[in-house]
Amino acid sequence: MKFLNDIRLLLLGLWLGGSVFFIGVAQVAFSVLPDRELAGAVVGRSLTVLNFSGMAIAVLILLLSFVTARGTNAALAWIDRLLVLIIAIACAVGQFVIGFMIASVRSQMGGKKIDEFAVDDPLRIQFNQAHEYSVWVLAATMIAGLIAFFIIANRRTAAAKASTTNDPYDFTKEFKM
Repeated sequence: MKFLNDIRLLLLGLWLGGSVFFIGVAQVAFSVLPDRELAGAVVGRSLTVLNFSGMAIAVLILLLSFVTARGTNAALAWIDRLLVLIIAIACAVGQFVIGFMIASVRSQMGGKKIDEFAVDDPLRIQFNQAHEYSVWVLAATMIAGLIAFFIIANRRTAAAKASTTNDPYDFTKEFKM
């Protein structure tokens, strides 16, 4: 069980690292690439990979949680599962709802660049709102992932501490058959 719990931590840590790296890629893309449209394409493609990997990893972590939860605090196990479910749902919402909203607005722009629209143009406002939703959903997903990471890690160390009790009246180790 400890090995599977370590696998859960590894998967969650990889996804969290990827999401932090994505933030860096987004900043660099918009500062280095000569065209904001190119930077947006790089960021959009990277976000797609992050969202699909988040959904897959969350489902795998959730399934493994039912194997590794035996003998642990049931409340923490369900909080862990809820947080991982939030990751999966938020990644799906980011990809299929907000991504669709952005694609819809982009198709209504008729191939024109976003910067060609006035700040008070309804299409630019819709695009900015969808982008804002995307940022908030990713932030909420990362927070849920970080909390789940610490719960999983704490549960692992709590189980290890429970197995090495210092009870002076525990003679179960003395009389092994």
